[in-house]
Amino acid sequence: MLGQTIWWSCIALETFLLVRGFAGRLWARYPVFYAYISFVWLQSLLRFSIFHLRPQQYKPVYWITEGLGVLAGCAVVFEIYRVGLAAYPGTARMARNLLGFVSVLALTKALVDTWNDPQWWLIATTMDLERLLRTVQSFAILALVVLFLFYAIPFGRNLRGILLGYGVFVGLSVIQLTFVTDSSSRFHNFWSYASPGSYFIVLGVWMVHLWSYVPNPEPKTAVRLEEQYQRVAAATAQRLREARGYLAKAVRS
Repeated sequence: MLGQTIWWSCIALETFLLVRGFAGRLWARYPVFYAYISFVWLQSLLRFSIFHLRPQQYKPVYWITEGLGVLAGCAVVFEIYRVGLAAYPGTARMARNLLGFVSVLALTKALVDTWNDPQWWLIATTMDLERLLRTVQSFAILALVVLFLFYAIPFGRNLRGILLGYGVFVGLSVIQLTFVTDSSSRFHNFWSYASPGSYFIVLGVWMVHLWSYVPNPEPKTAVRLEEQYQRVAAATAQRLREARGYLAKAVRS
């Protein structure tokens, strides 16, 4: 009964969050985030319907939608970087490329594991993929926070809410996928309520911080992040040119 109550409460908060996003015109500012919430909302309704109407199909539906949700969550992290580093396009581009590269590596590993053990492709592979991508997301969020704190870049109210809520959600997901994967574990029953309960709190954080649009404030002091990126990019390009020169000489010789 408690699980059903939490489930429906989360769906209600998701609905309210989406409606408020339309009313406050936040969809245009954070389209990926609200598309993600829309997906999770539809996912929750689909799972609830399957659970009661066709329970024998619930497990495959759950794991398929879970895998799609993990991939959608990667897009949320990309949008966090896009918004947070909007004033630093070079740094943002480098960060997105790095995140994309690491995410592709994680996805490739999951596909290789699927090929090697196709009998467990749905559950085992989805769990491995989710664990890998959630871990990548958690490090990406932590890196952005450290970057902002180091350069004293202020967080806007909206961005802070998205970052805080999604960071908590991803962090708890990593803990669950790492330590509470066995259904016979003594923590499994506790986590079956703690996980949706924590998500309810995350939705509350989003509701408070995304009630209306608040632009990111300008930093009070000059930030040389982009200048440092340009210097690093120029030095890297110079080394690549030198390496190509050495390679060309080696080929000719």
